[in-house]
Formats: sequence, C-alpha cells, structure tokens
Amino acid sequence: MATKHEQILEYIDSLPVGEKISVRQIAKALSVSEGTAYRAIKDAEIKGYVSTIERVGTIRIEQKKKENIEKLTYAEVVNIIDGQVLGGRTGLHKMLNKFVIGAMKLEAMMRYTEAGNLLIVGNRTRAHEQALRAGAAVLITGGFDTEDEVKKLADELELPIISTSYDTFTVAAMINRAIYDQLIKKEVVLVEDILTKVDNTAYLHINDTLEDWYEKNQYTFHSRFPVVDQNMKVHGMVTSKDVMGQEKHIGIDKIMTKQPITVSKKTSVASAAHMMIWEGIEVLPVVNEQNRLQGIISRQDVLKALQMIQRQPQVGETIDDLISNGVEAGEKKGDKEIYRFAVTPQMTTGLGTMSYGVFTTLMTEAANRVLKPYKKGDLVVENMTIYFIKPVQMESMLEIHPKVLDVGRKFGKVDVEVYSEGVLVGKSLMICQLIDRH
Repeated sequence: MATKHEQILEYIDSLPVGEKISVRQIAKALSVSEGTAYRAIKDAEIKGYVSTIERVGTIRIEQKKKENIEKLTYAEVVNIIDGQVLGGRTGLHKMLNKFVIGAMKLEAMMRYTEAGNLLIVGNRTRAHEQALRAGAAVLITGGFDTEDEVKKLADELELPIISTSYDTFTVAAMINRAIYDQLIKKEVVLVEDILTKVDNTAYLHINDTLEDWYEKNQYTFHSRFPVVDQNMKVHGMVTSKDVMGQEKHIGIDKIMTKQPITVSKKTSVASAAHMMIWEGIEVLPVVNEQNRLQGIISRQDVLKALQMIQRQPQVGETIDDLISNGVEAGEKKGDKEIYRFAVTPQMTTGLGTMSYGVFTTLMTEAANRVLKPYKKGDLVVENMTIYFIKPVQMESMLEIHPKVLDVGRKFGKVDVEVYSEGVLVGKSLMICQLIDRH
C-alpha cells in the first residue's frame, strides 16, 4: 500500500498543468496534516512536478523529459538573468522554444517572432505588444519598464513580460550558457532512465518458500529476484546460486543474500556499472529513500545504455573534454608512449599555476590512452596514489610518460610521470578497472 507521501505525489502528478496548489488544499483534499503536505510538495518540486513562483504560488508544471532538456521555462529565465516580472506571471511555467534578439526594424522583428518564443528587446513598447499578440513572451533589457496596457495584455494572454538590468548581449550569453550546461547534464544517463519499473518487475516476498522461486523462474525465465516485505522494503536478493542443493519447502529468508547492494533512481549508469563489475552482480534493485523497491536494472540494461551514450553526439564540452582534446601524441622513447600537453590560462588557479583537478585528469587521460590497446570498453580509476605534485606555470608545455606496470582482463596498473622542461613535476600510480562493452 502506498504511503501518504506517495499518495500526495500521485495526486499532484494527476493535476492538469497550470493548476495552482497549496499546502492547505492538499491537506484538505487527502486528509493529511499540513506538515505531510508541505514535505510532499517540496519533494514534488525536486522531482519537477511543480514550481513555486514568487507572488504567484505553487503551480503544477510539465515535467521535463530528457529529450526536451535543452528548453527552459520562463521562470528559469527569470532566475538566470535576475529579472523582474512586470506581467503575465501565470505563464511563467511555460516552456520557450527559442529566443529572438530584437535588434532590427519592427516589421522584420515580427517575421522571426512566433508562439513559444522569447523576444529580447530594449525600450520598444510597440515591439512588446506585437510580440505578445504573436504568442511570444518578452524580455526587456537595460532595466526599462513598459506601459500598463502592455502589462495588462501580458496578464490576459498569460505570457510573461520580464525586465532585466543586463544588456542584450549579456542576457543572450547567460541564457545560452544555461542551455549549454543542461546539454552537458543530458549526457549523464541515470538509473531512472533505464530501470524496469516495479510494475514489470518479478520479486519474492520474505515469507515465500523456494517453491515460489521455482514458479517465478519457470514463467519469467529469470533466476535473480529481490525479496521484499509487505511494505515493499527490500530485505535481500535470491539467485540460482543460493537455491542450489536446497529443499523446496525452505523459506526464502533462510537462503537469500541479506542487505543487498542497491541503487537509487538518481545514481548514474556509470556508477551502477562500476558496482556491478566490482562486486560481480548481474541485477541491482532500485530503491527510494525508504528502501522501497522501485524496480531493477540488469547488467544487460547497463551495457546497452553505455553503448547508447557512446553513439550519441557530444553536445557540450566539459573541462575533461578540453584536457582530453589538448593531449597530443609526442615522440616515442623506445617502447614508451610520450604525450604533450599545453597548460592554458583556464586550467590554472588564481595564482597562475595548474589546478590539481586538471593535473589528476591529465594523468587519468594518459593512463586511459596507454591502456587502450589492452581494452575494448571504458576505464574507471579505482585508486590513484599521487607521490608528489610541483607547481606548474601557465602556458607550460608538459611531457607525460605513462608506463604500464601490469595489466589483466579486468584491471590495469599504470605509473605516470609528468615533466616540465625536463624537470619531474608530478608522479602517480593508478589502478584502473577495465569495463568491457561486449
């Protein structure tokens, strides 16, 4: 049976987009305390079901899907550019498709402005009005206001009209940056994106016997099942290894692996893959904060997701990407691989020396490259021991000397030395896990 907290979340999820909700309304509708209602509304806000907008209240919004993550709501734009809402507050939950910079004559501007757009323009009242009538929201730069008639029109059409003290160029750059950051996040696939939900998951109850395991095994063809109690809390896992040689009447709780490793919906697929390979696990139960079963992920699910990530186009460049792209192959010394790397200003601290984070990423990249001939999948650094690091100045040209000390089917050990103008400036030992993608 669902808890009161879960019932409130289901109720909120069933409300139409744009519906206003309050703690008192939820408490009355579902006969719960206001404290319980408040906590559930805050959880719904974290999950993206609702948004709390200043002087408007809490509104049911359309939950963002992964494929639309490059879009923003008008409410998010207000936060990004530290704006002031002049009118149309009830439309702040709506999504914008694109923004248009109004740096042209009015007629030309309107040709590019359509429903779902955000027109970024200065103190041009007619442009504000025309954009609203075309179905677009308006962002006024330079800290200007607009006429009361325009604000009234924005309220009627439920299209926000926002003012910011920033100039047009700065505003466009800030919105672009926000979209860019979200695109980078899009590449991080989470367990919730690939899990088999609890409705489609086969599981056993703690009071079941081994006979129930055989019954489930026959019609699902699976051999691994989570074991739950009456409240759906996970207590164990049962696999074919556990049932071998056991009598059919024996209780599941006697043979199950207790306190199994679990993951949450927000765990990254990369972390789940790491756990599965390190622990030799084929199936992981997915649980919520109360340890209630939400579904399962299998090793096959994880491998498919990793392959999908590999095929996706890269939409945002992180610092790790910059470092990786900056590493160049140098001249070989005997059978040793040598790499070269130029330290750019953005990779330094306020003191003008290379940051420790860049240093460790650089060493990891070198280990990754030198182990490439031995692996067909991904590399995860299991342990890194840094013997010492010396300050490296901005615009230095580094030489990285990775040396494979030992490599097996699943692990590799690499010694990495970093030189600047012939002087040793860093040395580390890395133990890496090799994740095969077959």
